[in-house]
Parts: sequence; structure tokens; C-alpha cells
Amino acid sequence: MGTEQTGEVRDVSDAKATRARAGDWVEVECVLLEPADRSPNLPPDTAAKPLMMWVKGFALGEAALGEEVTIETMTGRRVTGRLSAVNPGYTITYGDPIPELVHVGRDLRARLAAWRAAQGAAGDAPAGGEG
Repeated sequence: MGTEQTGEVRDVSDAKATRARAGDWVEVECVLLEPADRSPNLPPDTAAKPLMMWVKGFALGEAALGEEVTIETMTGRRVTGRLSAVNPGYTITYGDPIPELVHVGRDLRARLAAWRAAQGAAGDAPAGGEG
């Protein structure tokens, strides 16, 4: 990567960091499409908002939250946007579990085990344990 490594380790563990220095791990936000530029086929509440992008990388300069800064991503891409976080983590969620689906895996494994046991008892199990 093109960022200089000084060997100095800066403590950015403070979750309330409001300023980034060059080399800090940061997140920037960019507007990809303004509401007027979005598809007319979108629901009204979605169409009224800009299409946003958030990208994480290493700051190439100093900036405070809300200021513009250029970053270099792990793949070497350079992106300019407004600084939205210093030392951001990864928060991925696929939503709340669906109660009707929580037990599907366990139930299917039990049914498959019972079926295999019945096949083995009947002597009809194919060679190699497949079936």
C-alpha cells in the first residue's frame, strides 16, 4: 500500500475519537446518487434519500469527523469522502432470527438420521454410506 508506516502505534481505542491522522483506520461516507438522480421506480420513502456508500481504509491526511478526507482501501483504491468514523469496527447483521426457521436445521438432521437408521436396519443402505 502507498501509506507510509512510521512504526509509531497510536492508541485510537477511544470510541469517541473525533479526529483522524494520516495512517489511521477510518470510514468515509460518500453520496453516490442524489434523490433527484435516483430511479423513479423506487418507493417514495427510498427515493427521497440519497444513495450512500461507506468505505473503510487508511486516512491519507488529517481530518475531523464530517470533514473531507481521502483514504486508501486494503485493495489500494483511493476514495474521497466525509470522515464518518475513526477506528471503525465491523457490525454485520442479517436481522433478527425468524422463529419459524430457527429449528429447521436441527429438525432436518434428526429426520435424516432417523431415515438413515431405518435404511441401515433394512439392509438397503447403498455402499459408501450415501443415500
